[in-house]
Amino acid sequence: MTEAGREVFDAFPEWVRITFYVLSAAAIVLLVVGFWLRTRQYLAARKDGRRKGLLRRIARGIREMTPFGPVWRRNPYSSVAHFLTLSGFVVLFLGTIILTIDEDVTGLFLGFHFLRGTSYLAYSLVLDVFGVLFLAGVLMLVGRRAAARWGRKFERLRYAETVSTDPPSFGRLIADDRLFLFLLLLAALAGFLTEGLRIYVDGTTFEQEWSPVGLLLAFAFGGVGMSPPTAFDLYLASWWIHAVGALAFVAYIPYSKAFHMLAGFGSIVFSDERAGKRLEVPISTEPTGFRHPSDFTRAQILHIQGCVRCGLCDDVCPAKASGLPLAPRGVLMDLKQHIALLGGGTPRPVVGNAIEPGALWSCTTCMACMDACALRIEHIPLIVDMRRYLVAQGQLDANLQEALTSLSRYGNSFRKPAKARAKWAQKANPPLKDARKEAVEYLWFVGDYGSYDPRLQEISLRVAEVFSRIGLDYGILYDAERNSGNDVRRVGEEGVFQSLRDANVEALKGCTYNNLITTDPHTYNTLKNEYPPANGGRVLHYAELLDEMIQAGRLRFSRKLGYRVTYHDPCYLGRYNGVYDAPRRVLSALGVELVEMPRNRCKSFCCGAGGGRIWMEETPGPRERPAEMRVKEAATLPGVRTLAVACPKDFVMFTDAVKAAGLEGSLQVRDLIELVEEAL
Repeated sequence: MTEAGREVFDAFPEWVRITFYVLSAAAIVLLVVGFWLRTRQYLAARKDGRRKGLLRRIARGIREMTPFGPVWRRNPYSSVAHFLTLSGFVVLFLGTIILTIDEDVTGLFLGFHFLRGTSYLAYSLVLDVFGVLFLAGVLMLVGRRAAARWGRKFERLRYAETVSTDPPSFGRLIADDRLFLFLLLLAALAGFLTEGLRIYVDGTTFEQEWSPVGLLLAFAFGGVGMSPPTAFDLYLASWWIHAVGALAFVAYIPYSKAFHMLAGFGSIVFSDERAGKRLEVPISTEPTGFRHPSDFTRAQILHIQGCVRCGLCDDVCPAKASGLPLAPRGVLMDLKQHIALLGGGTPRPVVGNAIEPGALWSCTTCMACMDACALRIEHIPLIVDMRRYLVAQGQLDANLQEALTSLSRYGNSFRKPAKARAKWAQKANPPLKDARKEAVEYLWFVGDYGSYDPRLQEISLRVAEVFSRIGLDYGILYDAERNSGNDVRRVGEEGVFQSLRDANVEALKGCTYNNLITTDPHTYNTLKNEYPPANGGRVLHYAELLDEMIQAGRLRFSRKLGYRVTYHDPCYLGRYNGVYDAPRRVLSALGVELVEMPRNRCKSFCCGAGGGRIWMEETPGPRERPAEMRVKEAATLPGVRTLAVACPKDFVMFTDAVKAAGLEGSLQVRDLIELVEEAL
C-alpha cells in the first residue's frame, strides 16, 4: 500500500503550478498594499499609552473571542456562527501554510516531506473536521442574512440609517457583506468538492486518507458512474475555483469587512475597561473636531476600522428607538469614510461635514451601545470628543447653553444661588450635620436634583429620615457642594466640569469623613471614576449603603410590603458601575415581589435624561420618547402597579412619562427610599 501523503501538483500540467504561483504573488502584493494603507491610518494617529500590560490585554482579547466571552451569553446564535467560522478559518489557514511548507520548502529545498504516514492522516482528519465546522458557521451567517432580506429578523443588517451629510453607499456595504460571505462559502464548498474528486481520481482508501467528507463524496461520484477522465476534468476545474476563490479572499481582506478579523481583535486588545466611565482630558484647549488623522488616537482608529457593522449597538440605542437622528453604527461608518478622505484631501472637521450635530446631541450616553458591542468599540468617547468641538463653536441649543451658564455661575443647573442648595434640609428632624464643621462617618453628596427640584426635595427628606432612624453618622456639604459635573463633561464642556470638580474637591478636602454616599447615580459615577480618591474611603450609592445596613442588622423592617413591583436599573448605576444586586436585595428585604422587566440589568433601557439631554430642548419628530417606552414596558407586567427607581433623573423622567402616556391610574413611580420608609 502506498504511504499516506499528498502531492499537490503532480497530477497537473506544469502550467498550473506556474500560473498558481503568479496569482499567489499578485494576491500577496494586493494584500500587502492594502495592509499598508490601513496601517498608514493607524501610524498617522497619535499614541495613547494603551500598550501597558500588553500580554494581559492580548489574553483578554483571546478569552473574549471564545465561547467564554461575555457576548456569547447575550447573542448565542451570532456567537456560535462567528466562533465556528473563525475557528474553522484559522485551522484551515494554518493547514494551508503547513501544506505549503511541506510542498515548497522542505520538499523543494530539503528533499523530504513531513506530511507522510500518520502525521498526514491526522492532518487530513483535523482539516476535515474543522472544514465542516467552518461550513456550518458560514451557512449560519448566510441564513442570518437571508432572514434579514426576506423576513423581519435581523432588520439591523439592512443598513437603513445614517447620521451623515454624505453617507456611505448602503448598496456598496451590502455588496461587500455578500461578497465576503460568498468567498467564504465558495472556499468551503469548492474545498470539499475538490477533496472528494481528488480522492476519487487517486483511488485512495480510508487507510490512506482520513477525510470522512472527502471519502463520502468520492463514494458518491463512484455511485453515479463518473468516468475517470470526467472526474479529472472536474477535479482540475474545482481546484482552480477553490484556489482562485481563496486567493481572491486573501487579496480582498484589507479592502473589505474581512479586515475586522484583525482590527476587531486589536479593538478588544487596546480597549479601556473604564472607557466612558472616565473620560480623557482633551489633548488641547481647542477641540480638534477630528480635522486630521493625528486627531484620532490609535485605539480609536482600531475601533473604527474594527466595526463589523453588525448593528447590535443600533438595536439597543434609546435615541434611535425613539426616532432621533442618531445611529451608533452610522457614526462609526461615517467616521471610517471620513478618515479615508482625510488621507488624501484637505483637512476638515468631521462634525458638520461627515456627521450632523443633531445626531451627536441625541446621545444619552447610556453606554448601551458599548455594552452590546462584541469588539469593545468605544462610541461614547468619540461622541463626546465631537460634542466638545460643537461646544467650542457655540453650536448648542439655547436650553443647554442656559444650563451650562447656570452651572458655571451658580454651580447648579437650576439657576439658584448656592445658599439655596440646602434649604430643604431645614425641615429635617433632627438637623443634618454640617460636614465642613464636624467629622462624620458618611458624607452625603446630595446632587442638584435632590437639592433643588421640589419633587425630589421630599425624597431627600425621606432619605434623611431613614438615615437618622438607623443611627447613621452622616452630614452634607450644605452650600459648599456643587454639581458633580458628570453630565457637564459628557455634554462636552470640559472647562466647566473641571471648575466644578476643583470646587468640590477643595470642599471635600476640608471635611473629615470615611465614606462618600450619594442618591444620584450620575454623581456616583463621576465621584467614583473621575474624582481623586475620597479620603481613602469608598463611594457608595445609597442602595449599596442600605443593603449593607440590612446585612449588618442595623436596618430592620416592622412590616412586609406584599405588593408586586418592577425595578428600573439606572444606566450610571448598572451598566456604568455594575451595581445590579444591591437594590434588588433591598427590595427583597422589603417583602415585595419583584417582577423583572424584559429589559433589565445590563440590557436596561435608558430614561433618556443622560448626557445632558435633560437640559436640552425637545427635539421635534421622535416617535416616542425613551421614558414613555419604558413606563409602557413596566405597565404591561401583570399585577405590577409600582415602578421602583433609584435615580432622581429617573424619578423626574418617568413621573412625567406616566402622565404623558396616560398611565396615572395604573402605574406609580416611587423611589426606593419611599418603599424603605413605608416598611420601617
